[in-house]
This record gives sequence, C-alpha cells and structure tokens, in this order.
Amino acid sequence: MMIQVKLRLFTAMMLALMALPMLAQNNVAEEVAWVIGDEPIFKSDIEEQYQQALSERVPINGNPYCVIPEKMAVDKLFLDQARIDTVEVQQSAISSEVESQINFLIANLGSKEKVEEYFRIPMPRLREKLNEMYSERYCIQQVQSELTKNVKATPADVRKFYNGLSKDSLPYIPMQVEVQIITINPVIPQQEIDEVKSRLRDYAQQVNSGEREFSTLAILYSQDQATAVYGGETGFQSKSVLLPEYATAAFNLNDTKRVSNIVETDDGYHIIQLIEKRGDRINTRHILLRPKVSDKDLTDALTRLDSVRTDIIDGKSKFEDMALYISQDKDSRNNKGSMLNEKTHSSRFEMADLPTEVGKKIYSMQPGEISEPFVMINPKTRREQVAIVRLNKRIDGHKADLAEDYMVIKEMCEMSAKEKILRDWVNQKQKSVYVYIEEGWRNCEFEYDWLRTNKK
Repeated sequence: MMIQVKLRLFTAMMLALMALPMLAQNNVAEEVAWVIGDEPIFKSDIEEQYQQALSERVPINGNPYCVIPEKMAVDKLFLDQARIDTVEVQQSAISSEVESQINFLIANLGSKEKVEEYFRIPMPRLREKLNEMYSERYCIQQVQSELTKNVKATPADVRKFYNGLSKDSLPYIPMQVEVQIITINPVIPQQEIDEVKSRLRDYAQQVNSGEREFSTLAILYSQDQATAVYGGETGFQSKSVLLPEYATAAFNLNDTKRVSNIVETDDGYHIIQLIEKRGDRINTRHILLRPKVSDKDLTDALTRLDSVRTDIIDGKSKFEDMALYISQDKDSRNNKGSMLNEKTHSSRFEMADLPTEVGKKIYSMQPGEISEPFVMINPKTRREQVAIVRLNKRIDGHKADLAEDYMVIKEMCEMSAKEKILRDWVNQKQKSVYVYIEEGWRNCEFEYDWLRTNKK
C-alpha cells in the first residue's frame, strides 16, 4: 500500500514537472500569472501544483490560487540568491537521488521501457528533469541553511519559548518507549557457507563463459529483493552509500563482461558485475546469497540467551554487562544495550519505529521486565538473529511537556527562530527583485507584501 502511495505521489510530481514541455509540444499558449525577476510563473504551473496537492491530500490553508503561486515565488527568490551566491550543487548526491527514484520506478513498473511509456518521455530526458528538480531543491535548502546556520537555542530560550505557547499549540507526543537489547547471531556451519560460495562461483562461471546473462541469474536467485526484480542492478551509487567491502570490490572492476570474486559483507556473500563508472559513482549488478541458519543453530542460540536472561533475573549478572560482553548488536552494545532511534538520535522510540518483532514483544511488557528469547530479522542485514529485550521506560501519549520532552520543545523553538529569519529575509529580498502579478491574480491575502513592488 505504501509503495502504491509513493508511486502515485511521485507520478503527480513528475506530471507537474513535465507540464511545460508537453504544452510546448502541443503549441498551447502559456498564460503568465506572476513574474519574479526574469522568471515567469505560468498558470499551468499553478494548476499542476494544485492537482499535485490534491493527489497527495496536502491541505492548503487558503485560496490555492493565492497560496501556491506565492510559495513558488518565494522559491524563486531563494533560487535567485543561490545564483548570486554561486551555490555549487553536489552532483554526486543529486545523481544518487535521481538513480534511486529511477530504480524505484523500474522496480514498480517493471522495466525501463515501461517507465518511458508511463511518463511518455525518454529515460535520458526523465533523468534530466529529475536532476533539474532535485538540484533546485538542493539550492533552496543550501541558501536557507546558510541563513539559519547560527540558530542555537539556549535552555533559557527554550523555557521562554515554552512559557509563551498556548496549550493548544503544543504537539501531541505518541506513546514512546526506551528499550535495551541483547542479540546473538546463530553460528552458521562452514558447510553451509561453502555451499553458498560454490553456488556463486557456478553463477560467475556461467556469466564469464557467456552461457547465461548476469541479470537473468540475479532475477532467479539473488536474495536482495530490492535489486533482484531488475536484474540485480543497484543504480549509480557513491562509495559512501555502498557497504565498504562491496565498494572496494566494485570500484576495482574494469571489465563489464567479467564477474568479481566472491565478496563478503554484513548482508551476506555477493558476486558483482560492473555496468558503468561515472567519476565517483558506479552502477553495478550483484547477486546476493545468505547462508541459511539451521533449526539446531537457532535452538542453541535461544538456549544460550535463556540462560543469560535467567542469570540477569536472579541477580547474578547485569543486563548492561551482558550487553557489552556478548551482544552482537553493534549499535547498542557499547551503549549499555540501549537501542538508539536513527530517526531522532535518541533512546526513545514510537512503537512504529521499532523492529516488528521487538515491538510485538514489549507491547504487553511492564517497565523492568525482560522478554523471553525470540527470533528476529536484523533490519540492516536481513539475517536471522536471537534476542532478548528489556523495557526500561514507557511514556504514555501526552501533550509535549518541557521536563519530559525538552528536545522536542527545543526543536520547535529553533524552528520558530529559523522561520522568522527566513520571513525577514524574504521581506528584504523583495525590495531588490522585480515582481509583477497579473490582474486576476492580485486579489489575495498574501503572507508577504508583494503588491507594494508590483509593477510592469
């Protein structure tokens, strides 16, 4: 369901982006609604943005034919400043984002040809339009970031901000939990590892001999579901995005007809084929196989963790010490076993942010309780592991409170300060940029005083 929603939103975005070229091809005259500097805002731009908002069910606070063009005008002010400041776009990051979207579309529509048919645009042109869209967004974000880089709220600032808020404006904080975890990766017999490597060597030999295509084997056998559906292709990625061992092997490849040696990563075992290099980015295909864990290995790991749990409950050892000495969860081991939320960089989780198996276990637990051992899938490596968890704290849903939710209030305080800086900047920037609004588009309650500079 979420994939379908994402595809629908992306489709609306792309249709809006491509509206002007399609109109031009059909020789449809464009009606200018606004002009900012030397940049026009066409009526079709506004209509497409409105349709996109409707498809995304984004609420518009006010008349859409006032709110939408004003937002577009503000974006053009930031883009104008980006040109003045000669903001340099990090092309590698933009390209990675473009390829990620292209790969998403291919995976969900079935092939590159079907993507081209769906959007009625050749793949090179689609990449060009995506690159343009993401580059503009990057430039706007860089200008805004530079303007607000010195905003840092002190405890006194946060307290003053909180005291000035009405209760109705305080956000509702859903139930949150703090959890400790100990995990053990079951021992995988060498025989199973050898069998996986033997299969990969056989696949590599078939490709190198020309007997079969790498992409066909990836579709049939790769256990990386995200890439297998389109022949193991990863899309263009930089070294920083790829797993270190994978990146080293991939960037050492030069022959697109040959297959790499077997590469071991935290994900499992891979063979890799080079498709293309572009500077510091690379596009590859890979086949991933993960050694299977036997029922006996899982049982042995469960038994070991059950003994650890018993010792902790009996007071013979501490959860924190056992997490440090035996846990194989890299992210929590050196943090006394506390799980860290990558979204918020804190120890608190909403239930939806926890791994599914962990969430199910702690749902009915009381603070201080330790679960029985259970099997879970590591969210990063997708491998089976055995775990026990302790619920340290449960914070029921509530209105944000300064004592309990200081970081939330601090973020609100800093966001408010940044918004004021940006509003003041827009008001000042208007004075130095030509602004014209056509008749029929002026009868609005704008957030900014555009009409004072409105002139032909």
